Amino acid sequence: MATTIKVGLIGYGMAGQVFHAPIITSVPGLELTKIRVTNPAHRQLATARYPEAELVHDSEKIFADKTIDLVVIATPNDLHYSLAEAALLAGKHVIVDKPFTITAIEADNLIALAEKQNKVLSVHHNRRWDSNARTLRKIIAGDFVGRLVDLEIHFDRYRPFLRPGAWREEDTPGSGILYDLGAHLLDEAQCLFGLPEYITADERTQRTGSKTIDNFTVVLDYEAGFKVTLKAGMLVRQLGPTYVLHGEKGSFIKYGTDVQEVALKAGQHPQNTPDWGVEPETNWGTLNTEYEGQHITGKIESEPGDYREYFINVYQAITEGEGLAVTAEQARNVIRLIELARQSSAERRTIKLID
Repeated sequence: MATTIKVGLIGYGMAGQVFHAPIITSVPGLELTKIRVTNPAHRQLATARYPEAELVHDSEKIFADKTIDLVVIATPNDLHYSLAEAALLAGKHVIVDKPFTITAIEADNLIALAEKQNKVLSVHHNRRWDSNARTLRKIIAGDFVGRLVDLEIHFDRYRPFLRPGAWREEDTPGSGILYDLGAHLLDEAQCLFGLPEYITADERTQRTGSKTIDNFTVVLDYEAGFKVTLKAGMLVRQLGPTYVLHGEKGSFIKYGTDVQEVALKAGQHPQNTPDWGVEPETNWGTLNTEYEGQHITGKIESEPGDYREYFINVYQAITEGEGLAVTAEQARNVIRLIELARQSSAERRTIKLID
């Protein structure tokens, strides 16, 4: 009989509602036991969706519950460190929503504490299980475009207005698009290619009345002249390609984003949705290359996305000692890259990575 891992979820805003609770409850062996939620409207929604879970106002009620094995933290970014520290000290395994922490020093402290407590600590970089990311990995692993020379990844949106009361729109530690969408893009680059030799970045505030960064470009330079450019902005009404990959033999271009987020926001669940994470053919990427002496051009079927695999891996790490797909050390590297990107933008220079 499979081991049941009881889960306490701290935070039931957008991240908790969309990316955590519905996925946790779709994974066999995970049981959503308690949810810390303070917003009355969110509390009403949680009650309707998860009547079997106990709703609490105080995170301490989750930390003090000896039956809870795993704590998932889905709060504003500036609370990640203190809540993760408290959860580890309470003897819980911990998942922290991305970005891991505000600073690399905070991340290092949590990594050391998790090791001391002998607990699993992971960060929710779920976009590794996007259809887009999986498809790009297939193209690269298959050597379909030859030696890589240039990759550009976009995570653009069109949102010219500011959301009233949204913490991501405030000038507070960890707010802004670089910590939000940038954490995903930097993790993807690291996952594919490791840490770069150099980083050059440009941060901007573009929307009228914006208090924080809402546009960035980060350029990562690797060995042999390979370059990765990461871009995100909130004033991109006409969306371009999500991926533009060029190699010595060809190119791969892909538009569109993973379908899971839209499905989750619509209230769908992976366990009862046929073809979960499968992209429509209209979103498939185009490959134009030379392969085994032949010129090939055409659509490449996208790999299906599935966010459940992140939580399945964490479950197996806790119950069977399996290695983590997303380690805290990898997530710490993302935070360090964000720090260096901000420094690069502020000083208007390229920075060589020291660690």
